[in-house]
Amino acid sequence: MRKILAPPTAPSPPRWRRLLGLAAASVAALLIAGFSYPGERAQAAQTRATQAQAAPAQAEEVVRVAEFLAECPYSHRATDDPIVFPGLPGASHMHSFFGNTSTNAHSDLTSLERASSNCSPATDLSSYWVPTLYNGDTAVEPTGTTFYYLGEGVRDDIIAKIQPMPRGLRIVAGNAKATGPHDNTISRWSCLHHGEVGSSPNFVNCPAGSMLESYLDFPQCWNGKDLDSADHKSHMSYPVAGACPSTHPVPVPKLRQVLRYPVNGDPARFRLASGPGYTMHGDFFNVWPAGEMERRVRDCINPIIKCGADGRP
Repeated sequence: MRKILAPPTAPSPPRWRRLLGLAAASVAALLIAGFSYPGERAQAAQTRATQAQAAPAQAEEVVRVAEFLAECPYSHRATDDPIVFPGLPGASHMHSFFGNTSTNAHSDLTSLERASSNCSPATDLSSYWVPTLYNGDTAVEPTGTTFYYLGEGVRDDIIAKIQPMPRGLRIVAGNAKATGPHDNTISRWSCLHHGEVGSSPNFVNCPAGSMLESYLDFPQCWNGKDLDSADHKSHMSYPVAGACPSTHPVPVPKLRQVLRYPVNGDPARFRLASGPGYTMHGDFFNVWPAGEMERRVRDCINPIIKCGADGRP
């Protein structure tokens, strides 16, 4: 009988080749797995830990308030009003001006754009003014003057649609001709750090060491076409039920004027150039550069983020 022989087997590679192949396979596996040296692994781990710690801190720094602001100190006084009495110097009661240092009866957008501002940020060339406050016969100017631009007053979905104020927009808020506290529900007087005193349309009695505060909110709904109107108010409106009315469909930032006067005590000593405390009113002439306001509305108001005077969180 014929003997069947098994097929010949391939000769085994030398030992050095087998070891070299195993080493190459190990290196490839390590590369695929993202191998790094011990020092690099430690550094990467530390970086990941730092990033993990920084993420919550950064999230906490973002305050969910739709706001940017300008700090504009007192500049000068004059019996001028370029909105109500344009081109008529001396036709108004005494006003205290803030921001644009050139404001007078002849001011317009062109003249204000060419002037300077004492605001922080200095890029805000807008002009703000109010009736001068008197303590007896002595004029008193505020030592704290903040102008907030806010999204509050409308629903969040409306805040996301707020548009920048157009350059040259003029707004008057409050009632200079009010005959009683019920003629004006917009302006309020209160006391710094003394909430127990409450607020009122008329002057309040602030305790010693405190300061008299004035708050005034401007309307934030624009008719979308007029930069001013005959009564300097009709082109603007306050929101209704958290939205802008159909007559004034364009939401813009709400300007809140906060002034702090270094006086306190018996409010019978105080008066405004326009009359009692309830005649408090404010005038605003927008001269923000378009790009600066657009950035602040986009980065602060629309996403509901609190920004400082530089327009950044």
